[in-house]
Order: sequence, then C-alpha cells, then structure tokens
Amino acid sequence: MLRCYQVAEFGKPLTLSEKPLPQPKGREVLVRVEKCGVCHSDLHIWEGFFDLGGGKRVVAANGGAALPLTPGHEITGTVAAVGPEANAVKAGQRKLVFPWIGCGSCPPCRDGNEHLCGGAQKSLGIFIDGGYASHVLVPDEQYLLDIGTLDPALAATYACSGLTAYSALKKIGPLKPDHNLLIVGAGGVGLNGVALARVMTGVAPIVADLDPAKREMALQLGAKEAIDPRADGALKTLLKATGGVMAAIDFAGSTSSFDFAYGALRKAGHLVTVGLLGGTATLPIGLHVMKSVQVSGSYVGSLIELKELLALAQQTALPPLPITAAPLEAAYDSLVKLKAGEVVGRIVLEA
Repeated sequence: MLRCYQVAEFGKPLTLSEKPLPQPKGREVLVRVEKCGVCHSDLHIWEGFFDLGGGKRVVAANGGAALPLTPGHEITGTVAAVGPEANAVKAGQRKLVFPWIGCGSCPPCRDGNEHLCGGAQKSLGIFIDGGYASHVLVPDEQYLLDIGTLDPALAATYACSGLTAYSALKKIGPLKPDHNLLIVGAGGVGLNGVALARVMTGVAPIVADLDPAKREMALQLGAKEAIDPRADGALKTLLKATGGVMAAIDFAGSTSSFDFAYGALRKAGHLVTVGLLGGTATLPIGLHVMKSVQVSGSYVGSLIELKELLALAQQTALPPLPITAAPLEAAYDSLVKLKAGEVVGRIVLEA
C-alpha cells in the first residue's frame, strides 16, 4: 500500500491516506521514498495561495493544483518498480528525483527549462502527488539522478533548496576579490546559498536575516558577516562599509527584504530575487537608470543545473546544510514549525 499525507483542505491539518501502489507505465518509475525535505513552497501549497502583494493572490487551485494533493518535492529514494519502456534505471537503485517537470512541448520545455513550463505542468508535490509519502510515481526515468556517496537527506535538499540557490548564484557569476555579495534571508534556501557562495562566486557573502540563530548558522557555513537588517542604520552602515554591494540575492522575497537588498547595491550592481514570501516593490526609475543596476528573477532551476550541482557537491567539500530528521507522521507539525519560523536549515522527513 501507498501511505501519504495530503492536503485535503487548504490550511487544515494534513490527512493520512492509503491506496494501492500504482503500477508504472511506459517510462514511469515508482520510487520508494526514503527522505523528503519540507520546503517553504510546501507552505504555499498547504495554505492554497501565493501572495502577489497589494491584496492580490494566485490561488493554487487556479494554477492547476487539485485537492487532495500530496506535497513534497525534495525526494531521495530507491527504485521500487519501472515501466516497460524504462531501461536506464533498475529496482533497488538509490536516486534523487528532479521534481520540476513540465509538459515537454512548450517553448521553455523545448529549451530545457521545464521548471519554467508554460503548459500543463507536472511538478511533483505542486501539481501531482509528491514525497510526503511512502512511494512516489515519477513520470519519466530521466528525472532520476545518481547521488553517489552524498548523504541521502542532504541530497534531497538539493532538488529544490540547493538547486534554487545554485541557479541564483549562477546568474551572479564570479566576482572580483574586492566585490561584496549580500544574501538576504537565511532560511533553508538562503543557507544553501551561503554554503555555495564562495565556491561559485569566489567571495564569502554578507548575510542579512532577522533571526539571530539563522545569522549564527550563516557564519558557521562561511558568511564573513551576518547582520540584522532591522537594526537602526543597518543599511547605511552596510553602504558605508562596502560602498555598496556588487551583487545581492534576496532569498526572502518580501517587500522589506527586496528594498534592503536593492538599496544595498552599488552602481552597476545586480540583484537576483528568489523568495516567494510576497509583496510588491517600487523602483525609483531615474535612480535605477543612473545607477545602471540590474534586477533579475530566479525560480528554482533546470534539470541540467541539478546535474551540475550534484557534480559540484561530489567534487567539492561543501559545508552541509543543517538538517533535522523527522518521521513522515510529523509532516503537518513540520509545516507548522516552518511557518512559525522555528526551523534552522531543513526538516527532512523519513518515510
């Protein structure tokens, strides 16, 4: 039997469901879940909306998410069964699942950017059942990746948290030794960004977060400084010390975090905004032009980028994201803790 914890009603406790194991068809693969990370995006699915600011929302159901739905998209597990047309994977192999699956036929999908699919999306835990379960049915064997000797719990976080940070940092690219990088938000994704920052950009980041525990963890993972953006004169102090940062990544994605990151940029600086907490941003057009700054959005990452990240993680001694293990039965409690801001790093469910 397949056991799963599902969103049956938005904002309500998850419900336990049991159903017969699906039989994979074609190139489908049935994976027995070992680990599944609890991501902030799961909160949006559970709550049923994404905040666009100004009182506007995107309702998950209108975007194609139908209830009941099993959340969870940071999944490692072992192959339990394969469809008759799958020939690259075998039962018993341990794999990481790429969850950001698209329709396969729209322009972004044809370009290799299924995470930006403009058609009928099939992202696991978002549009089809995901990893808060004993098993997950993966639509195609191409979405299963080897993790080598990586810890399965840490590897699971790379499917979203690590991938999102990697793709954002890749948009920044290498920096000069006298350039400064600011990371705003030290949640699970932000801390993975801290862990990856030096090897990808060449510089250790300055980290801004409201939570002292998260600031301390950022320092342990390699940040050269950690500041409270709410402290009196925090932005002015940062500007005076750095002359403005060359690059900033907003892993929180709120109005206040965007404003702080944008305000910290030097001339010709680059802000990559990632987080989905919600809100709106107003840019001073004249100043924006005269400072020649760049603002980019970055949403998770591609299958190719996840392969690149896994190769990097296996070749480089990256500082590991702090992980708290929890049983699958604690899925709902884990969401509640995450919403309350009580999680440093990542909770990873063990099925």
